Amino acid sequence: MGFVHRRRRGAELFLLVLALAVGIGAYAAVGIGVQGEVPANMVGYSSWLAALTIAAHLVVRFVAPYADPVLLPIVAALNGLGLAVIHRLDLAKGPDSDVARAQLTWMTLGVVLFSLTLIVLRDHRRLTRFTYTSGLAALVLLVLPMLPGIGKTINGAKIWIGVGPFSFQPGEIAKVLLVITFAGYLVLHRDALALAGRRVLFVDLPRGRDLGPILAMWGVSLMILVAQRDLGSSLLFFGLFLVMLYVSTERPGWLVVGGLLFAAGAATAYTLAGHVQRRFDIWIDPFSYYGEGTSDQSRQLVESMFGMAWGGLLGRGFGEGNPWRISYANSDFIMGAIGEELGLTGVLAVLVLYGLIVERGLRAALISRDGFGKLLATGLASVFALQVFVVIGGVTRLIPLTGLTTPFLSAGGSSLVANWVIIALLLRVSDLARRPLPDLSADDEDSDSEATQVVRLP
Repeated sequence: MGFVHRRRRGAELFLLVLALAVGIGAYAAVGIGVQGEVPANMVGYSSWLAALTIAAHLVVRFVAPYADPVLLPIVAALNGLGLAVIHRLDLAKGPDSDVARAQLTWMTLGVVLFSLTLIVLRDHRRLTRFTYTSGLAALVLLVLPMLPGIGKTINGAKIWIGVGPFSFQPGEIAKVLLVITFAGYLVLHRDALALAGRRVLFVDLPRGRDLGPILAMWGVSLMILVAQRDLGSSLLFFGLFLVMLYVSTERPGWLVVGGLLFAAGAATAYTLAGHVQRRFDIWIDPFSYYGEGTSDQSRQLVESMFGMAWGGLLGRGFGEGNPWRISYANSDFIMGAIGEELGLTGVLAVLVLYGLIVERGLRAALISRDGFGKLLATGLASVFALQVFVVIGGVTRLIPLTGLTTPFLSAGGSSLVANWVIIALLLRVSDLARRPLPDLSADDEDSDSEATQVVRLP
């Protein structure tokens, strides 16, 4: 008899209690540190956060009982910590700022869609029917911000659409649809794409006739970079496709071709796109663009660097730092605010949580019994890995700034909702992978017994 996974829903519930302690404790610490007392809405906030978390747990318990028990608690901890940090920044900005309340509303919508995804989608393999439909929908969503009338430019990037007073970033939904498209396409064509062409320096390069998909994705990424001025999404989409292509074919030649295309695209964008050149110049020498007598375009990055340096190893503590000096600290630079008040220790703890999300996603891919599930889980885990690297790499000045949100921490409804759906898909893949196989031997014995009884009848 083979190894059988246990359901582990009790372990998940225990970890969820710890995750709630992180979120609720951080919220209380913000009130004490900033105002000297526990927030007045502490009971209502804690009850609502606990209700959302327990509701998500109950859905998993009943419709995906064999799903990974670690993913949901990690997400709950990150989301709760993000709400506390956003609330701390609201208090610094004054009574007119109430971003944390809006973020809690978006979290509620995210949990609802998380639950609906698990309830409606009982088998992830059904998504293969929508391989090309989801790809077309993703392209439409990516083009929407460029249409006049509904497209909006915020902070120099044209990646938003506006409907009345609401703004939405369609690229966050597009990344989920693209993972489904890439997984379905690569399952069908990976044998052809895995064929080797010429051998150069011990690396088998792909055949020229097979370069169409990666060239198309390269073109889409350049379009996003030039037309929408969104360096982060361009890196994310191209990197995602390249990772999934390599995993499906196991050919290092695709990494070589992808690296060359990326270098060519980066050089072209630096030469032709002024905003890309500014990003690189600010990355190389941020202090030349900070303060009086300059364009002050690097104020966000430099203030974040000052804050994290002041935070040191253990941080200043909630209410003792000045994270409000960082522009858009509750969205693009929320890791700068965490580094200032929770220190390097807090930043490393958050990175460990993200690493665990990626590890559990790749674990689901490894044990999945179907090729589509393997690629789907790999793609979804890669989304988190690439996005966290791009965002935190920009905040810490490892790479140029990109403008993506930090998953589950940053303020932003479209990002939060999309990431909750991604977690639901990962749980569905892991549930089917960990679920015991039906015992066919018992059925065979029963059928043999029935056949024997029939033969013995007079």
